[in-house]
Amino acid sequence: MRLVLFDCDGTLVDSAGVIHETMARTFDAFGLAPPALDDTKSIIGLTLDIAIARLTGEPHVDDRALAMTAHYKAIYTDVRAEGFSERPFPGIAALMRTLGQREDLVVGAVTGKSRRGLDIIRTSHGFHFTVSRTADDCPSKPHPAMVTECCAEAGFEPRDTLVIGDAIYDMQMAKGAGATAIGVSWGYAPPTALLAAGADHIVQTPDDILALLETAHA
Repeated sequence: MRLVLFDCDGTLVDSAGVIHETMARTFDAFGLAPPALDDTKSIIGLTLDIAIARLTGEPHVDDRALAMTAHYKAIYTDVRAEGFSERPFPGIAALMRTLGQREDLVVGAVTGKSRRGLDIIRTSHGFHFTVSRTADDCPSKPHPAMVTECCAEAGFEPRDTLVIGDAIYDMQMAKGAGATAIGVSWGYAPPTALLAAGADHIVQTPDDILALLETAHA
């Protein structure tokens, strides 16, 4: 038995569009120039308040970052309803169905999204997670708590756990917890950055994840 923990944004779904649009409107509401798309992509995976602080150039979360975080959360659902909703990456829906049918795996999620945000993704796309941790539950990535808490709840050791993500924060979180770090090439960080952050493997397609799971020690 192994535990497979997926990041969400940039790994399962392409949500850069809705995140960037919501971020741009939030910055505009506070009289700030919107970030560039690449800058938005660079913070996807972090807890929202920390992400906003970084985009505004602040070293720590301040009162403005907290106010902007509240505004972002307040408008997110409306922005999404305008047609900026996320879509699963090619092959992900089939992968998740296949993994859900396997008795030798437990599938979970570790995401910088809020619990509400993860629930939106889960219900919209039919993803099932036996265990999950969000920004509402744990410190921001790359702190390893999301992984270690999922392991403890599901009854796995980190050495029997794979963490699959697209951000350097995912790789750092996985290695900090003692889990195997799997980087995906279709997300928001280049494979070279994922390898530098400690990725044990880089996969090019969702089918490559299935191939890795067939090995005795992925």
